Order: sequence, then structure tokens, then C-alpha cells
Amino acid sequence: MSGAASHPSPVDDGTATRAALRAGESVLFIDRKEREYLRTLRPGAHIHIRSGSIAADDLIGGPEGRTVENSGGEPFLVLRPTYANLIPNLPRRAQVIYPKDVGTILLWGDIGPGMHVVEIGTGPGALSMALLRALGPDGRLTSYEIRADFADMARANVQQFFGAAPQWTIRLADAREGIEERDLDRMVIDLAEPWTLLPAAQRALRPGGVLVAYLPTVLQVKQFVDQARVAGFAAVQVIETLLRGWHVSGLSIRPEHRMVAHTGFVVTCRRLAAAPPDRPADAPVADGRDAPPDEG
Repeated sequence: MSGAASHPSPVDDGTATRAALRAGESVLFIDRKEREYLRTLRPGAHIHIRSGSIAADDLIGGPEGRTVENSGGEPFLVLRPTYANLIPNLPRRAQVIYPKDVGTILLWGDIGPGMHVVEIGTGPGALSMALLRALGPDGRLTSYEIRADFADMARANVQQFFGAAPQWTIRLADAREGIEERDLDRMVIDLAEPWTLLPAAQRALRPGGVLVAYLPTVLQVKQFVDQARVAGFAAVQVIETLLRGWHVSGLSIRPEHRMVAHTGFVVTCRRLAAAPPDRPADAPVADGRDAPPDEG
């Protein structure tokens, strides 16, 4: 967890979750149909939800886990959001990586405390927060983002929903033009053409380091995997995670009508100790059409 923030973070390590709700926190209101509403507690303000409002002052200083009613008499359960609650409700102008995929990235990418990780593409900062949690105060996260508005939104979301993160650096730069860091433990890429970053990733990662790419289509997966295998990477794994919830109420027990099905593929691979002898690390990346055929 990062350094102390001005208010407890909703994705804290457990200490803050035992404290009273504070001004400036974002909390989750859940109605009788289990619909979620993320709102911020601002002193003197009224929180408008559905057909009524709730005074923020009535919640500040009180515990989470209780039910309150809005002015229309509708009840809501009040909780600090978990990471999985937070991400679908996160303010954003770009698509987030959903919790089910974040879990796969963290585990199959083997991302843990004390590591140095580079993230390519911040979006609204959803993955950044998960990486910061996994790395802890002794780790380091460097995020490359080409768009200033995305970088600003990521900073704002991390400050609001995670807290101070002195171990985090955002570089407003195109990673394809060069990655400053060296001997990285891990790299995570969330760009449409991650194969264009393979030479830079090969130079920046330490031998054995893990490269993770998040890709929405099989054509992108094919091109990335083919290029990774000739760019100094091995032990390639391609994973698709599907998530199906269940409805349990009395004797009504069934799968939910909707499920979080395909959102993207997570591809992991390991950096070899040296680039292949017939392909130096700074060689240009081909378009994939000349990649060697798969071995049977």
C-alpha cells in the first residue's frame, strides 16, 4: 500500500476499512435490486440517488455496512467499494481492463511486492491501481502514456481511489520511441499494436522477466505471438478468462442471465537471456506475414 492519503482508500489494506467513513471518501450505495452507485462524501452536500437524496453529513463519521434511506424512503446498503466494485464505476474516457482480466494479468504475470514494473498505456488508471497494490510501497511502477488527458485522468483516479503513490511515475511519452528503464522485472502493454514494442521490451526487461500484453482480438494475438517468438521471447501463454455469476435467492438458484464473457486475451511471455543470433534486439519488427509456421 502507498503512503498515507488524506482519506482512507477504498482499496486499502484493511486498516482503513475498520475506520469511520470520512469526508472525501467515495462509497458504494447498493439498492434492493443490487444496483450499484458510486458517490463521494462531501461535507454539507446531498447525495442524489434515484428518487431521493441522502445527506453526506449523516454518513461521515459513521460505519460502513449499514442501511440508510434516501428522502424517498428507498433503502441502500452503504459500503466502501472493493476493487471489483470500483472499476466498472470508475470515471473514464477510455475502456478499462476489467477485474477478471486484471486478476489474470497479476497472477500469470507473476507481479508482486518490490518489483519494478513498466506499464504501457494508462487509460483511466484502473490497472495502475491494481499494479500499485500488488507492488506495495517497496516496488516501483512507471507508466507510459501518450495522451495528456488520459494521464491526467489516471492521476486523478489514483489519487481519489487509491491515495498517494510516491512509488509511481507517469511518463508522458511514446514508449515506441524508447523506454528509459532497464533491468525491469515485468512489463504490461495495453496498446492496439504491442508487437511494435517488442524490441524496446527486449532491451528493457531483465533475462527471465515477464512481458504481458492485453489484446481484444485473435488477429492481434496471432501477430503478437508470432513476433514475440522471433524477438527474444519464449514460454508464450495465451489466456481468455470468462466470468459467470450465479443468482441465489431462496430456491431460485441459476446462472445469471448475463455474464462477463470475452473482453480480451492476456498473453504472457518470458524474455530470453539474449536476442536470437540472427535477429538483434534493435532490428525492426515485421508485420507478421513472414513469421515461421507453428510447429506441430
